[in-house]
Amino acid sequence: MEGLFEVVVFLATATLGAALARKLGLLAPIVLVVAGLVLSFVPGFPHIRLDPDLVLVGILPPLLYVAALETSVPAFRHNLRPILWLAVGLVLFTAAAIGLVLHLLLPMVPFAVCLALGAVLAPPDAVAATAVARRIGLPRRVVTILEGESLLNDATALVLFRVATLAAVGSAVGVTEVTIEVLRSAGGGVLIGALGAFLFGFLHKRISDPLLDNALSLIIPFAVVFVAEEIHASGVMAVVVTGLALGHKLPVLMSAASRLQVGAVWRLVRFLLEGLVFLLVGLQLPDVLQDLDEPVGRVVGVTAAVLGTLFLARFAWLFPVTYLTRLVPSVRRGTARKPAKYPLVIGWAGMRGVVTLAAALALPLTVAGGREYPRELFIWLAFAVIVATLIGQGATLPMVARKLKLPPDDPVQDALSAAGVQQQASRAARERLDELADSAPAPVVERLRRGVEDRTNLAWERLGGAERETPSQAYGRLRQEMIDAEREVFRDARDTGRIPEEVLVRAYRDLDLEESLLRREDDR
Repeated sequence: MEGLFEVVVFLATATLGAALARKLGLLAPIVLVVAGLVLSFVPGFPHIRLDPDLVLVGILPPLLYVAALETSVPAFRHNLRPILWLAVGLVLFTAAAIGLVLHLLLPMVPFAVCLALGAVLAPPDAVAATAVARRIGLPRRVVTILEGESLLNDATALVLFRVATLAAVGSAVGVTEVTIEVLRSAGGGVLIGALGAFLFGFLHKRISDPLLDNALSLIIPFAVVFVAEEIHASGVMAVVVTGLALGHKLPVLMSAASRLQVGAVWRLVRFLLEGLVFLLVGLQLPDVLQDLDEPVGRVVGVTAAVLGTLFLARFAWLFPVTYLTRLVPSVRRGTARKPAKYPLVIGWAGMRGVVTLAAALALPLTVAGGREYPRELFIWLAFAVIVATLIGQGATLPMVARKLKLPPDDPVQDALSAAGVQQQASRAARERLDELADSAPAPVVERLRRGVEDRTNLAWERLGGAERETPSQAYGRLRQEMIDAEREVFRDARDTGRIPEEVLVRAYRDLDLEESLLRREDDR
């Protein structure tokens, strides 16, 4: 009962923190981390010591899965080269740089365990980067690259962490062992992910009940990660592959009712889990400080060196990769040259999150021969990096984006493309209606024709300016007033006993669906 109470308190606090962030116009991850830091010293506030398995198996898979579901596979494929340069190349480069700096500062600590911490600190957080990028309205291609990086970089980092940890505790790790580990982890993850996409896609296609579709969707990330971990493959890679494949095929795998319900459920799950993970990071401060038993000067010096290395390594990798690779003719032909502001803003979006702390807590207690090393200092470094990057880079990223004046996506071009495709869709709908017109009364056919015309007109109206009310906006405003009046009549009829509760529920459901169509533009 006490554990359930603590969970409710954490979720309620995360919800209030997110609401406060929206009210103040701030970024929710930053507000929640700061709230966790403050609440960690409040007497009587529930406390939880972060369990690495809880994060890596319980929280990360559903967050990665829903992010993968919503990722555009064509856009992901189009930007695969920069994504891989960041998710694989940058992670390895950053881990090596941090490992080398740590080993130089702490020569008594084996390089292998320094490299393990480098792997822990290297990947930007899957939640923070995309949450901040979308919130401040970065260009679509930048968001796609950051999303793609955050989907894959954890897999790279965790594979490197596993290899470095094996070396640190004295297991023989040569070229053959490393190759086998990489193939088993990455290759096995891709294989499990592909099998998961095939199996669960097959099940989704044969389920017609939205509730069952929802239940299956919530089970998928955990099922995939459990199977992957059982064979020591990358659960992160498996979940991402399954999510990308199912998300791309979702329009033909689920009914409309299932897609609407699954989308709503996952939005809620993501909102609660994202809030929870950032709050939990802040709440770990007392534990991190309590276990830290190092001279203050050493702590400050090593922390500053690691933060500086982490910050500089991202830019030291990004700019050469962005521009030197253009010396290759095939790369130069495939992409247009981007101004320096693009790698600069991508470099600034290097916030770390809860996965970094969870992996740090999984560091071995001792290294080869049973020797001790400053493990508590390493855990502190992970915590300090999370807080510094989230609050420092996360809070300043909107300002940096504004100063750089990155050109936003052209809404007119988006509207023009949408209108052109909508016109093609309307033509296809009219042709299908003409084929079936003899099977229905003429008034019904005419009503359907008007509906097709209205959707086409709405698409073209979005190309107009916002200075005056369009016919569709006027329709939405007046229809909303009519729906409110209808609701009041049904509610009064229920209260006076003229209709039973079931009739009211059905009427409200129909009116709610219609209102959601009127308001769909406000949710974008």
